[in-house]
Amino acid sequence: MVTFALLTLLQAPDPAALSWLAGCWQRQSGTRLVEEVWTAPAGDGMLGLSRTIDNGRTIDHEFLQIRVDSERLVYVARPARQPEAAFGAASIGPREAVFENPAHDFPQRIIYRLREDGSLLARIEGLEKGRPRAADFPLRRVACPATP
Repeated sequence: MVTFALLTLLQAPDPAALSWLAGCWQRQSGTRLVEEVWTAPAGDGMLGLSRTIDNGRTIDHEFLQIRVDSERLVYVARPARQPEAAFGAASIGPREAVFENPAHDFPQRIIYRLREDGSLLARIEGLEKGRPRAADFPLRRVACPATP
C-alpha cells in the first residue's frame, strides 16, 4: 500500500487526462457569442483561446494554456487588458478539472466540468472584496471550423 502511494506521487502529471476538454465550445445568448477552443493534449500541455463577440465585434478575448510546471498541471490565463495569472491543479478527473490560486484577486478557482449530456460547464469562483462570488459559463460542443 505504501509502495503504491509512493509510485502514484512520483508519477508526472499528464495533460492527456484532460483530453475530454479538447475541441470547440460555444454559447450564444442574444447577440453575444462566446467561443472557447482547446487543442488536443500534446507534449507537456494544451493551448486554449476564448473570445466574446457581440453584434459582430470582438469585445473580449483570453489566451489559455494548461501545462506541466513544477511537477503539476497549471492553468495559465492571459485575459485581454490584464496580467497573466496561473492556477495550480487542485484535482483532475475524467470529467472535471479544478485549478486554484488563493492569492489571485478574482477568481481564485477555475473549474471545468463535462456534463452527462456532453456539454461543458466552465465556472469561476472565489472571494471578491471579501464576498463569495461565482459565475457559470455553460458551453455546448460544436464542430471546429475547417481551415482552407
